Amino acid sequence: MKDLGLLLLRVGLSALMLTHGAPKFLKLIQGNFEFGDPIGIGAAPSLFLAVIGEFICPILVIIGIKTRWASVPVIITMLVATFLVHANDPISVKEKALLFLVGFTSIVLLGPGKFSLDKK
Repeated sequence: MKDLGLLLLRVGLSALMLTHGAPKFLKLIQGNFEFGDPIGIGAAPSLFLAVIGEFICPILVIIGIKTRWASVPVIITMLVATFLVHANDPISVKEKALLFLVGFTSIVLLGPGKFSLDKK
């Protein structure tokens, strides 16, 4: 049962994260680099890092490849979203980022379970 719960956590959170990452990925491959710059590295690098954290890594988490490591960029992205991008927003606005932060942190702590390519 625990492994089924971990599978549901991994796939559910990552699939929901992809709804945020896919539009950013499409934007990136279309060459549209208009994006915020919350950490001061420029719009294009910020978009590239957001695509890694919200699109590439969630795919790895769904499959179960290097699950714990793949969750770390998602966590970092959600920390930036919560505490920089939405710093002055009410909790109702930053709630999604916080939920993703808690969920992917749980994946790092619990591991992927046996229904993954990591099989741990």
